[in-house]
Amino acid sequence: MPKREEAFALLTEYNGNALVTHGLAVEGTMRYFARKQNQDEEIWGMVGLLHDLDYEKYPQEHCVKTAEIMRKHGYSEEIIRAIMSHGYGICTDIEPISTMEKTLYAIDELTGLITACALVRPSGSVMDLELSSVKKKYKTRTFAAGASREVIQQGADMLGVTLDELIIDVIAAMREIAPSLGLEMKE
Repeated sequence: MPKREEAFALLTEYNGNALVTHGLAVEGTMRYFARKQNQDEEIWGMVGLLHDLDYEKYPQEHCVKTAEIMRKHGYSEEIIRAIMSHGYGICTDIEPISTMEKTLYAIDELTGLITACALVRPSGSVMDLELSSVKKKYKTRTFAAGASREVIQQGADMLGVTLDELIIDVIAAMREIAPSLGLEMKE
């Protein structure tokens, strides 16, 4: 399996800053959940980092093009399947089955929503972001409208957790990596 540095180089080859930062957010969050589940942090992180590999250059072939690119670079079918499953019901028919797949499905859109919530705070940070603030923005459908509330809720349901539990965990995960996302407390 390619190393993390190679995966990051591949991500930056196909994507600009916004999707690279999103990939880092999802990677960090997947690593957090892997530790929580006592799973392989490297594999889960790789899935998070590369999940939108093809999105900027091939939005009409999202997930499908990623599989093609990743096979060419020697990634495992486990990783490819997990990435394909995050497009379930949107651009693929691959249902998330494993805990890793369900986690990616659940947190992808939510990391985007939480990033947007942090950026509109006076601090511009995830460090002082609370559940109540995210829930308020979650209910405002025009805020971060691209973050599908239906997918987020379906993901929480797949994992067998409440929406509140999922949001709390994703905030905690993103706090761990806040500096790499530009979401640390500003001085």
